[in-house]
Amino acid sequence: MPEIHNPVVIIAPDSFKGSLSAPDAAAALERGAREMLPDTATVLTFPMADGGEGSLDAILAAWLQPALTMPTVDALGRQREASYGFDLEGNRAVIESSQANGLPHVSDVAADPLRADSYGVGLIAARVIERGARDVTLFLGGSASTDGGSGLLRALGARFLDAEGNELEPGGGSLTELNTIDLSGLIDGALETQWHIAVDVTNPLTGTLGAAHVFAPQKGATASDVEVLDAGLTRLAHVLAEHPLVADRSFSAAGIAALPGIGAAGGTAAPLVALFSAELVRGAQLVADTTGLSEVIASADVIISGEGKLDAQSLDGKVVDYLRRAKSRSSFLVVVAAIIDLTPEQSSAAGINVALPLGSGVENRKELFQYAEHLLEARGAHAIAEWLDPTDLDEEFTDDDADDTIVDGT
Repeated sequence: MPEIHNPVVIIAPDSFKGSLSAPDAAAALERGAREMLPDTATVLTFPMADGGEGSLDAILAAWLQPALTMPTVDALGRQREASYGFDLEGNRAVIESSQANGLPHVSDVAADPLRADSYGVGLIAARVIERGARDVTLFLGGSASTDGGSGLLRALGARFLDAEGNELEPGGGSLTELNTIDLSGLIDGALETQWHIAVDVTNPLTGTLGAAHVFAPQKGATASDVEVLDAGLTRLAHVLAEHPLVADRSFSAAGIAALPGIGAAGGTAAPLVALFSAELVRGAQLVADTTGLSEVIASADVIISGEGKLDAQSLDGKVVDYLRRAKSRSSFLVVVAAIIDLTPEQSSAAGINVALPLGSGVENRKELFQYAEHLLEARGAHAIAEWLDPTDLDEEFTDDDADDTIVDGT
């Protein structure tokens, strides 16, 4: 049994999509954990995100600033409202790309993967730059477009031209005809802005593991659409490499296309990295740095996290991946998930001490969502019980299933 006089417990879940936000999940886990902890325990909560949903909220909560809203457009050019925010001084801004071109926003109409673009994200970027931000964090994830960021740059004043000098149609489907990127009309401040692009995947821009082949089918692309989009992104990489702004840096087309993570959100970061020297960072790491989690995680005796599904992708740039890499060797890491798709051996090899199913015994997914807050509270207590004495759990915390990594009815 571990020393429990003054334990440090960190609670850092991602959201449970369709059920609980990360702050709500963290609060439920904390309530449960405190039931099993001495009064002398230090419990620190850090609602987390990995670059997708909830990332904007996590950063603004750390900055103690409210979200602002503005009109923009979705991936198909239809009007919608989007949130964004600034730090207290107004020098730094944060944008969540899915606020504008998120896939759910266009789920009510037939998919148009060749035309969908990131122009709405660019409208938000233009707003924050015009208001004085010169340090912009852009979270990528959940996008409906595969346009290589061409829409975003068009909203900043760039023009994407074919060999005849005509502007290309919006979307990734036209990029195969790209010949020139004209930046002469960029808005003031665009080139002076420092970009931090937060991603939650490691995929390159092109090829079988690239943006088109891996993610475009999720956005409605057919097999032939995928080939067109991949060819367009390949052409984009070549044109970017030939642009005068990158010539001195010897940024080759192959080098641009192969950058880990540049395939996120349909390659949105590609022109920002190549032309504006944007920095690609892991979304979970950026959230942890901003909220202060990275400063205290090594001191934790117990870390309790959670997410909708724990699988191989969780170990590649997601919140759980950050936690398992950043924690000390002695920290006890518990992950609660609605669906667990890792074996006990895989979890252990990844540095996860215990993987707890959110709803063992819950009969269906609707009930799982309905009672998620209550279930998470119970799992918070269960996590501490596992840490205190995994061989002698009270009956209250013992599932009918002997294997904690199996979820019934999910």
